[in-house]
Parts: sequence; C-alpha cells; structure tokens
Amino acid sequence: MDVTGQNESAPEAPAGPVAPRRVVWAVVASDIGPLLLASTDEGLVSVVFHATDAVRDEMLGRLGTRFGTEPAEAPDAPLLAEARRQLAEYFTGRRRGFELPLDWSLITGFNREVLRELAAGVPYGAVVGYGELAARVGQPRAAQAVGAAMGANPLPVVVPCHRVVERDGGIGGFGGGLETKRKLLALEGVLPEPLF
Repeated sequence: MDVTGQNESAPEAPAGPVAPRRVVWAVVASDIGPLLLASTDEGLVSVVFHATDAVRDEMLGRLGTRFGTEPAEAPDAPLLAEARRQLAEYFTGRRRGFELPLDWSLITGFNREVLRELAAGVPYGAVVGYGELAARVGQPRAAQAVGAAMGANPLPVVVPCHRVVERDGGIGGFGGGLETKRKLLALEGVLPEPLF
C-alpha cells in the first residue's frame, strides 16, 4: 500500500451511466435529521444524510445523471412509503432489521461485496471491525479499503455502516458525521469495546 492508501483492493470509481430508469424520491424527518430517500423500480437506491435543499439538489442531480432521467418527488410511491414506515419503526426501537428491496447499482466490485456482507452478517446491536469485515470477504489486509467502502455506502442506516468500528474501541469515521454515528449506535444499545 502506498502513502495515498491505494492498493489493489481499493474501491473503484463509480460505475458509468446505465439505461434510463425511473427514480422517485422523498425527504423524511428522522431522529438524525432529514434523510433523502430515492428508489428505482428495482429498489431503494439511495439514503442521504442531512438532506438540506442544497444537499437534496446535488444528490438529485447526480441521480439524474446516473440514471438518465430527472428524479420525481413521490413520497407516496409504494417503496418509499414502505421505507419511511420501516425507518420510523427503527428510530422508535420497534424494528431491528430492514426488509426492503435494494438497488445496488450505485456501487460495484469490492465495495458492493463488503456492503452486502455487512448487510447480511452484522445484525442490530452488534459491531464489527474494519479488519474483520475485510477478512469476511477474503481480503484480510484491506481494512482501509473497507473504510473507503463504508464512506461510499449509498444506503446508510439500511445497510448499517454505522456498525463498523475500530478494533481498539474507537467508533471510526462516518459520512453522516460522528454525532450521527453515536446516535445510531446508542439507539441500538452498542458501546464499542475493543474487538480483540
């Protein structure tokens, strides 16, 4: 690994445009601030923290470019309505896992593999270290690349990157901010402890 943190397991650039697909979106209130939810016909494709007007507009522009269509506001679209319902249950402690179809098309390769393992293998109330998650996908020396994959997660909360912590008990970084990560870990009753 060189000083820039690059190695052969480092995450790749986002995939290019795909065939035009319909994208719908809504902004919902949550205990960690407004969240932008977006979905395609395939499933939930994006969850964005701190969904101010500027953040929303930037993300909708990116989604429009990626999917070749202008995203439409549709808070009552069935998949978004179900995502809103499940998120509300999660934030009130009545839901421990999400049962939503996911559209993984915003993430590829190593990042997708790591995030799928995270979604399937790290349940509510548990944490995993960056290195342990790397080992689970057969790349035990790729802890930094796992950190980059967490930062590239297009579906935070639903794909629980907040559950990935440092092995010495530190909570590590988080795209939504450390206070948001602390709130999510506290909601799940997790106080990170050393993992070895």
